[in-house]
Amino acid sequence: VQFVESGGGLVQPGGSLRLSCAASGFTFSADGMSWYRQAPGMARELVAEITSHGGSTYYADSVKGRFTISRDNGKGTVYLQMNALKPEDTAVYYCKRRGVGSDPWGKGTLVTVSS
Repeated sequence: VQFVESGGGLVQPGGSLRLSCAASGFTFSADGMSWYRQAPGMARELVAEITSHGGSTYYADSVKGRFTISRDNGKGTVYLQMNALKPEDTAVYYCKRRGVGSDPWGKGTLVTVSS
C-alpha cells in the first residue's frame, strides 16, 4: 500500500490549490479515502473523507464550504480542491484509506498560505 501526495505549494491568502493523491497496492474503488493535515507543532487532523464511489463526503468544520474532496476510481486518485485559503490552512497534507489505521503514511505535500 502506498500513497503519493502532490500539488502543494506557496499560495497567497484567498488563493486556491488542488492536491492529488495517487494510491496503489489495494483495490482503490473498494475503499473510502481521507485527507489529513498536520500544521507545525500540532497534531494531525482529519480534513475530509469520501466514500468508495464518491456518494458521500465529510468535512471538518474548519474547511466546510471551502474545500472539496473528489476521486477518480479509474486513476486510483483522490483530490482535494482548496479554495479561499487561509494562513491557518498551512500544513502538510496527507491522504490515507478511510478507517485503515495500519496503512503507512505517505510523505505528504506542503501547503503554505502566506502573503
